Amino acid sequence: MTDQNPVSTGKFAGQDPFVIAQEWLKEAEAAELNDPNAIALSTVDSSGMPNVRMVLLKGVEEDAFVFYTNYESAKAQEIDGAGKVAFVMHWKSLRRQIRVRGTVVKEDGTTADAYFQSRSLKSRMGAWASKQSRPLKNRATLLAEVAKITAKHGANPERPPFWGGYRISPTEIEFWADGDFRLHDRFVWRRENDGSEWTVSRLNP
Repeated sequence: MTDQNPVSTGKFAGQDPFVIAQEWLKEAEAAELNDPNAIALSTVDSSGMPNVRMVLLKGVEEDAFVFYTNYESAKAQEIDGAGKVAFVMHWKSLRRQIRVRGTVVKEDGTTADAYFQSRSLKSRMGAWASKQSRPLKNRATLLAEVAKITAKHGANPERPPFWGGYRISPTEIEFWADGDFRLHDRFVWRRENDGSEWTVSRLNP
């Protein structure tokens, strides 16, 4: 591995960062005990105050990272307001992480419909019942809402209009791997916008 061709071999092999991310996630699925697809998603509110929370990444596609949420939640409102997010995916067992920054668009068509139908029935009812991020009197109130929704929508509920996906189109993807004596390996892919060419650089640890 050389700085002139920093991604020629080893765990960083390849020129396409999405392919590398897919491979790293596949390896993590075999090594991590819980939620290998968990990401810490960062947004900012209208005043510029940052927010971060754990969500589950549901896809690394050929041009985007995809996750799903309630469109009326605090995170969704902040995403819609800024149009940009950042996240980090960290695997303690593999001593690796991926950091991403980019722009966001909604995934609320047939792909979102298909993913919603793939979830368990209880998760689908929960998506209908939860007024995510808003005050809740107590858990009993939430469970009563789930019961009401179940009676109303039956065993095959459609995707709620307020629930769907987001596609993160990155302008920056950084891969980090632990190194001896804290001399970690860091490589970053950067581009001006979606569709433009990537440049790759090695970073100091």
